[in-house]
Amino acid sequence: MDVEMKIRGLMLDPNTNMPIVVLKDSSSERVLPIWVGIYEANAIAVEIEKLAAPRPMTHDLTRNLIHALNGTLEKVVITELRDDTFFAALWIRQGKDQVMVDVRPSDAIALALRADCAIYVAQSVLDSAKLSATGGEGPTAEHLRRWLEGLNDEDLGRYKM
Repeated sequence: MDVEMKIRGLMLDPNTNMPIVVLKDSSSERVLPIWVGIYEANAIAVEIEKLAAPRPMTHDLTRNLIHALNGTLEKVVITELRDDTFFAALWIRQGKDQVMVDVRPSDAIALALRADCAIYVAQSVLDSAKLSATGGEGPTAEHLRRWLEGLNDEDLGRYKM
């Protein structure tokens, strides 16, 4: 079962200064933080802010290639969490054919924003992420999760990239 998520915000981890994409379940208060690299965060931020680049960025190129090949990006899915690494897939339709393409979650999110398609997270990933947050790293991970769930729009503005 996949759960539709929306981008709640893009912010910096207050402890490591690494970018975090915060996904939020549309029907509950569940959040999923995904740490991404600086360049990937920039690609996401550019689209969130609707900034125009003078030349197509890689994600723009990918969206344009899918369109030029008469394809449609139907959805992106965060499919797995293994060894603290998230995995994702693009679901592309071309005519009657549907193909799944392996992709990094940050690239999937950046492309979903450009193609205006839904972002999903597998229920098993949400369950694993919750277990991971309460497991090995002790109260720090759980504290971060509670902190993320309690953020409001004003808080996100303070930590914006």
